[in-house]
Amino acid sequence: MSGAVELERVYSAIEESAQLVGVACSRDKVWPLLSTFGESIGDALLVLSLQTGGRHAGELDYSFTASPGLGDPYPHAVAHGFVEPTEHPVHSLLSDLQGRWTIREHFVDCGVTGGFKKFYAHFPQDLQPVAKLAEVPSVSHAVADNAGLFARYGLDEVAMVGVDYHRQTMNLYFQFTPDGRPEPSALRAMLRELGLHDADEGMLEFASRSMRANITFRWDSSRIVRVAFAPPPGRGLDPAAVPAPIEPHIARFATNAPYAYSGERLNLFGVKWFPDGEFIDVCAYYQLSAGYEPVRLMETHKQHG
Repeated sequence: MSGAVELERVYSAIEESAQLVGVACSRDKVWPLLSTFGESIGDALLVLSLQTGGRHAGELDYSFTASPGLGDPYPHAVAHGFVEPTEHPVHSLLSDLQGRWTIREHFVDCGVTGGFKKFYAHFPQDLQPVAKLAEVPSVSHAVADNAGLFARYGLDEVAMVGVDYHRQTMNLYFQFTPDGRPEPSALRAMLRELGLHDADEGMLEFASRSMRANITFRWDSSRIVRVAFAPPPGRGLDPAAVPAPIEPHIARFATNAPYAYSGERLNLFGVKWFPDGEFIDVCAYYQLSAGYEPVRLMETHKQHG
């Protein structure tokens, strides 16, 4: 199929998903992002997601692989008005990562109503230690300031960096081996040390099966803003297996969102902790890209229980 036909197909899936959960979807909001970064959308990963809790009501997120031919996607975001450049180091971060190690792909994160959110640089075959990340000039000093904490809780190797230009935050995605996943007691200790929400035993057990942890930082403080854990994606996952309330429309989305591959629908449920609470990230994969690393991790972690 032509690129225009593929873009139309993907837009229709986003629109259908938005209608499923009662989110207003405007072509004027979504199409410019898909057409700017999705020239190769037919071969891209595309994940749709909702988050529990009132603060996220009325939004449906979608993330997809940026077309490889774009290279660094940041200049394109500026040229199309999705990002307003400033002297803040967040605007240099993606370019500072280029050439330092092998970036396999970039992802674009957007909201149906909120528009462009962030970019990700993904390097799953070239995992980097915290010390190497801290050497990047534009990386927040909070990374180096928390190196001791990371070492205490087994957060060693980084597979992806996220860059949020509007909130001026960055994320590190730490990858776990099946035998290196955090114990529930360690998760509780870490949350308490960081002054984040104190989770119950069921949620700690759920998070202890994670393949990755996502840590959020700002540049104006050493304090960690948010911590997230995500067990591997799986096929036909039941939202009821998550030990936390999930609104009916979000559960309906998890089991009825459209998808464009054979077999059962692939889902991922993650938990995110803030100082004042927690919420669940419910993801439905619409489209899979060849060699998508979390699918390989899913099988590896499944073998170890």
